[in-house]
Amino acid sequence: MSLFKARDWWSTILGDKEEFDQGCLCLANVDNSGNGQDKIIVGSFMGYLRIFSPHPAKTGDGAQAEDLLLEVDLRDPVLQVEVGKFVSGTEMLHLAVLHSRKLCVYSVSGTLGNVEHGNQCQMKLMYEHNLQRTACNMTYGSFGGVKGRDLICIQSMDGMLMVFEQESYAFGRFLPGFLLPGPLAYSSRTDSFLTVSSCQQVESYKYQVLAFATDADKRQETEQQKLGSGKRLVVDWTLNIGEQALDICIVSFNQSASSVFVLGERNFFCLKDNGQIRFMKKLDWSPSCFLPYCSVSEGTINTLIGNHNNMLHIYQDVTLKWATQLPHIPVAVRVGCLHDLKGVIVTLSDDGHLQCSYLGTDPSLFQAPNVQSRELNYDELDVEMKELQKIIKDVNKSQGVWPMTEREDDLNVSVVVSPNFDSVSQATDVEVGTDLVPSVTVKVTLQNRVILQKAKLSVYVQPPLELTCDQFTFEFMKRYRIQSEQFEDLWLITNELILRLQEYFEKQGVKDFACSFSGSIPLQEYFELIDHHFELRINGEKLEELLSERAVQFRAIQRRLLARFKDKTPAPLQHLDTLLDGTYKQVIALADAVEENQGNLFQSFTRLKSATHLVILLIALWQKLSADQVAILEAAFLPLQEDTQELGWEETVDAAISHLLKTCLSKSSKEQALNLNSQLNIPKDTSQLKKHITLLCDRLSKGGRLCLSTDAAAPQTMVMPGGCTTIPESDLEERSVEQDSTELFTNHRHLTAETPRPEVSPLQGVSE
Repeated sequence: MSLFKARDWWSTILGDKEEFDQGCLCLANVDNSGNGQDKIIVGSFMGYLRIFSPHPAKTGDGAQAEDLLLEVDLRDPVLQVEVGKFVSGTEMLHLAVLHSRKLCVYSVSGTLGNVEHGNQCQMKLMYEHNLQRTACNMTYGSFGGVKGRDLICIQSMDGMLMVFEQESYAFGRFLPGFLLPGPLAYSSRTDSFLTVSSCQQVESYKYQVLAFATDADKRQETEQQKLGSGKRLVVDWTLNIGEQALDICIVSFNQSASSVFVLGERNFFCLKDNGQIRFMKKLDWSPSCFLPYCSVSEGTINTLIGNHNNMLHIYQDVTLKWATQLPHIPVAVRVGCLHDLKGVIVTLSDDGHLQCSYLGTDPSLFQAPNVQSRELNYDELDVEMKELQKIIKDVNKSQGVWPMTEREDDLNVSVVVSPNFDSVSQATDVEVGTDLVPSVTVKVTLQNRVILQKAKLSVYVQPPLELTCDQFTFEFMKRYRIQSEQFEDLWLITNELILRLQEYFEKQGVKDFACSFSGSIPLQEYFELIDHHFELRINGEKLEELLSERAVQFRAIQRRLLARFKDKTPAPLQHLDTLLDGTYKQVIALADAVEENQGNLFQSFTRLKSATHLVILLIALWQKLSADQVAILEAAFLPLQEDTQELGWEETVDAAISHLLKTCLSKSSKEQALNLNSQLNIPKDTSQLKKHITLLCDRLSKGGRLCLSTDAAAPQTMVMPGGCTTIPESDLEERSVEQDSTELFTNHRHLTAETPRPEVSPLQGVSE
C-alpha cells in the first residue's frame, strides 16, 4: 500500500448529480451540544441541506443511516453555509444559509432517538432577509468591535456590500471600480473587509469607512458628492498580486498579530495587516482550495492546499511537510473534531464526494495462512476430473460455447491483396544475395457497427512467406453520427470533424487517410433554402414598390390639402383628411413590413451560405476534388458576402455556374461561345438556377473537372461572364438530368418556411 494516501476514516456520496462549491461546506457545533463535537453541514446548488455526525464502527466505513442527522430541501440553490452568533439576545450558535436572493438564519436542535435510527436534528427558521440584488458570497464577524454577537456582510454580483445586524438591515455600500466579485473575508483585529478585485489586487476596506460613507442608494455619484459634500468610500490599502484569486482567509495568532492568506491561480501569498508581503510560494500545479490554520509550533501557520491532481499538500509557512493522495478533486476543505477525534480533515468534491480522513499510515494486518500438507489421492482426483468434464460437456450441448445467432454486421473484415509487387520493397531487413526480397501490400479494412475497445488483428501466412508486422492493436474504434433538424446547421460540425480527423491521422503518421462521401447530394433541401431566400427577395421588391406608390399618393394628398387651405374661399375637404390619415397609416405599416422582411432576408441568406458550404464540402468529398477545384466551386457558389435588391445571390451564382458549364465543363465547342451581357437582373424564378446546379453535379459525376482554362484545342472567346443565359445542352442530356436528379441528388428530408406578409388594402389614388 502507498504510505502517502489519505487514510479514509468515513466517506459518503451526496445526492445524485448535485453540484457543490467551496462555500457549501462548514464544520461547527451547530446544535450546541454539550460535548462540543463538530457536525458536518453541507449545502448544494440543488437546494438540499444536510447535517452529518459520523460515528463509524471501524475506520473506513461508509455512511450509515444514523450518521445523517438532517436532510431538508430548501428549494433554492445554497451558495454558502456559515455558523455563528447570528440571533440577538443569545450567544448560541445558529446556521446562516445564503441563497441567490435570500439570507436565512436557522436554529438547529438535536433530539435523542428512541429507536435504532439514532439521534436527529430539527431546524427552525429564526428570520430571513430578502435581497434586492443577486448574492455571490458572504462573511461574518464582530463588525465594529461588538461583543457577543456576529454580523453578516453579503457581497452582491454587482459589487455591493450589504451589512446585516442580525435581524435588521444596516446599510449597503458599492465597492469603487468594481467589475466582477471576488473572495471576501473579515479581519477582526483590524476591523476590515478584504477582497481581491478584478484588477488582480488585494483591497482592504475599514468597517468604519464603510459605515460612514455615503449611502449606496444610487450607483453613480452626484455632482455634490464629487465636490466633497459627503464621505466617499476609499480603500485602506491595496496590493497587486498579478493573478486572480480563488480564496482569501485571515488567521490570527493572538490579538497583536494576524496574517492574510490569498490563494492565487499559480501562487500562494501571506500578507501582513498593512498589505506587505510576509512570504509567497510559487505552486507547480493548479490549486482548487486551501485552509490556513495555526500550527502547534509557536509563530508558524500550517496550510492545507488541494489541487486538481487529487493531491492535498500541507505547508508550514513555505516548507512542504506532507503530501497525500485523495480519491477526488477537493473544492472545499475543513478541519474539525469529530467523534472525539481531533484534526479530522474533511474534503468535498464538486460532484458530492464527502470524505473524512487523517494523515499517517496503517499497519498491514495481513498474515500468510499456514500451509496444510496432505498426501494426494490420485484416484479421487481422477473421479472428480471426470465429473467436471461431464458437466462441461453437458453445458456445451445444451447452450453451446458461442451464441446461436451471430450478428455479422457488428464487425466486418475485408482483405485486399495488391496484384503487383511494391515499387519499393518493404522487406528492408531481409536480403537474398545482393537483392532485396520483393514485397506485396495487403490492405485490411475493419468496419464496426458498435464501439470496440482494444481490438487486436492478427495476420498469419504460410511459409516461406513472411510478415513485416503480424499483430495490430486498436485502442478504440472513432463511429460518429451527425444529425440535425436543420440542413444548414450540419456544415460547421461536419467540417470540424473532418479537420480533426485529418489532424489526428497526420500526427499518427498515416499517409493514406482520406475522407469520402458515397451518399446522394441533398439538392432538394438545398433548393428549398434557395426558394425561401428568393421568395423573400421578391416579397421585399413588391413591398418597396408598394411603399413607393403610397408615398407618392401621400404627397399628392398633402398638395391637395395645402391648396384647399390656401384658398381664400373655403371649400369642403371632401374627406381628404381621412384619406391622408389612412395613407399615412399604410406608409408606416409598409415601412415596418420592409424592415421586418430585410431582417428575415439577412437570416435566410446566412442559412443559405451555411448550406452552400455544406454542399460544396459534400461535392468535394464525393468527387475527391483538389484544393484548387474546391476554390473554384467556392468562388462560383459564394461570390457575395451580402446580397441586395440591386445585386442578389441567385443571378450572380447563375452567371458563375453558366460560365463554368460553358468553359471547363462544356461538352462541345458550340457551348463555349460566350454571350456578352453586362447586366445581372433578378430572375423571374429559380428554376433555371436549380437546373444549372443539377447539370453541374451531373457533369462532375460523368468525369468533368473544374479548371480556370478550357482545353487549348477547343475554340473559345474569353469574355467576362454576365447574364444567365441558357446552357445549350442536348435534349437527351436534359431529359436524363431531369429524370435522374431526384435519384442522384435528393434526400428525404424537407424544410418548410413561411414568410409573413402584411395585408394592406390600397386606397384610391388622387390625381391633380
